[in-house]
Formats: sequence, structure tokens, C-alpha cells
Amino acid sequence: MDSRRLTLLGRLAVLACLPYLALKLLWVLGFDIGVVDTHRVDRATWVAANAFTFALDAVAAVVAHTLTRPGGRRTPAWLLLFPLWMASGLLVPLLTGVVGGSLAGLLTGSRNPMAAGDFLAPWVFGVVYGGFIVEAIALLGAFAVYVHQRWGGLLRRPLRELPNTGTRALQRVFLVPAALLLAVLGTIHVLWGAGSTLGTDPAQATGARTVISAANDWSQGLLSLVGAVGLLLMVLPGLLPRLRVRTALAAAWTGGAAVFACGGCLWLGQAISDGLSSGGLSSGVPAVPAGLPGLVGALELFAGLTVLCAGAFTLGELGIDVRGNAPRRMIVERAGTRTST
Repeated sequence: MDSRRLTLLGRLAVLACLPYLALKLLWVLGFDIGVVDTHRVDRATWVAANAFTFALDAVAAVVAHTLTRPGGRRTPAWLLLFPLWMASGLLVPLLTGVVGGSLAGLLTGSRNPMAAGDFLAPWVFGVVYGGFIVEAIALLGAFAVYVHQRWGGLLRRPLRELPNTGTRALQRVFLVPAALLLAVLGTIHVLWGAGSTLGTDPAQATGARTVISAANDWSQGLLSLVGAVGLLLMVLPGLLPRLRVRTALAAAWTGGAAVFACGGCLWLGQAISDGLSSGGLSSGVPAVPAGLPGLVGALELFAGLTVLCAGAFTLGELGIDVRGNAPRRMIVERAGTRTST
């Protein structure tokens, strides 16, 4: 049953990628279908940005296809886990932010910038985000099934049974401060989502605020707080020793991914693109948002990289422990059988 569900969800994720990939390819080739204002972005930047995002979604489609293959469980873990971590960090905030903001706009009558049609035709957002919603549900659902097939024994353990890996003490040194930093960053995003202008130009922040931007801040903030809780539970399992590993790991995974992908990587991408378009970072044009928003983006990149590195070490050590304990359990079971006979 799980294998059939995995195959179905993986294929659905691949199909959900196709409308976005087709639209991006048309834009790269110069067919500006659905683009209302073709002069808002210069052609070189437009082509480069669309080629990059095309490549990102193509990787997601390849990963989704790999999950459905018979040899998918033999694929090196890092080849799947990193792109799926990035996908989680991009798609989960999209589900909670864009969908939540759109629903809030419908309920309150607030202006939804995606329906304005001043840059892209409204149907473009329907095609793109509709595909993303299906892709998020199918891809992350397939990933959940795959993870339980491959590492279910580890994920079903309570936290108190986590093996004391060789780098556990060192990880606490880095991950406890990282969790506290995530909590602070999450609180700042929640305040912005609630309408605060903390650390920003009040006039500029109020003018740029929309129902979608507010929902995105709420989503980013809450996910960051969830990630902070998950990290603390993973490195301090004594806080809730009976909690399943999968619950704490899912919280740390999702929150850390959202902070890194939608926070830190967005800040890094803006810094790079602004620097290139202005002819260099020393031209006097700010490469990143000024004030607290720029600092938050840089700290999110730092926190996300810390979580990524620590997570790689942890999962590697836990995987070795799971593989190493399997033969030992078989030996003990056989010895017990012989003794009983």
C-alpha cells in the first residue's frame, strides 16, 4: 500500500511541475505570455531569473521521479535530502503564506496584489501557485512515505532512545544558540505580520504592506518558532523524552528549511542580483534591505547554514548507528533463540 501511495504521489508531483516549467521555458525563449509590463525588468535579469527558477523546479521533478523508482531507497541520502530540504523551505511557507494571505484577502476585502494585473496577468498566478500547491502536497507527501520506508525504525523511537552520538555535546554548543536565534527572528517576523514597523521606515513599510506580505511574515515567523522548538527537543531530548523522534525532527526540518530557503537564500539572492545590476557593491546602491530587515536576512542565512551542517552530521551518525545495530540485534536474537532451545 505504501509503495503504491508513494508512486501515485511522486507522479502527481511531477505532473504538477509541468505547467510552471512550460511557462518558465516560454519566458526564457522570449515568449512573454501573461506578462503585462515587459519593461519592468531588464531582459538579461529576466532570462537569468527564469532560467534559475526553471532549474529549481526541474530538480524537484527529478527528485519526485526518483522517489517512485525501485532503486530510490538505494540512492545516496544526501542526493535527495538536500533538495527536499530546500523544497520544504520554499513550498511550506508558500502554502501557509500565499494561501493564507489570499483567504484573508477574500474574507476581509483587502487588496490582493496578485489580482492587480500590473506586471503579470492574474491567470499566471493561478497557474503558478495552483501548481505549487499541488506540488507541495504531493511532493512532501511522497517524501514522508519515503522517509518512513527508509528510516521508519529510527523515526518511531522516543527521543529518550536517541543514541548519544559522538558530536552530540558539540552540536549543543551550536544548536542551542541557533534555536534561540530562530526564536528571536521568528518573533520579529510575527511582529511585522501583526503590523509593527520595528526596525523599518514606518512610511515605507506601511506603503509596501499587503495582505500577502503580512501573511508571509506570519508564516515565516511561526515556522521559525516551530523550528526553534524542534531543534531544542532534538539536542535536549530530556525535555520531552517520550516524544517521537519524527515529531521533533519534522519541526526542526521544516522550520530550519523555511528560515534558510525563504529567509537567508532570499537575502543572499537579492544581495547578488542587486550587486550585479548596479555594477558592483561599491556603487552606493544598497545591495540588501537597510536596517533590521537586512540584518534579519543575514542572520537567517547564518542560522540556516548552522542547522544544515549540524543536521548533516546528526543524520549521518544516526544512520551509521541504525545500520550498525541491525547486525547486533540479529546476533542477540539468534543467541536468545539457541539458549531457549
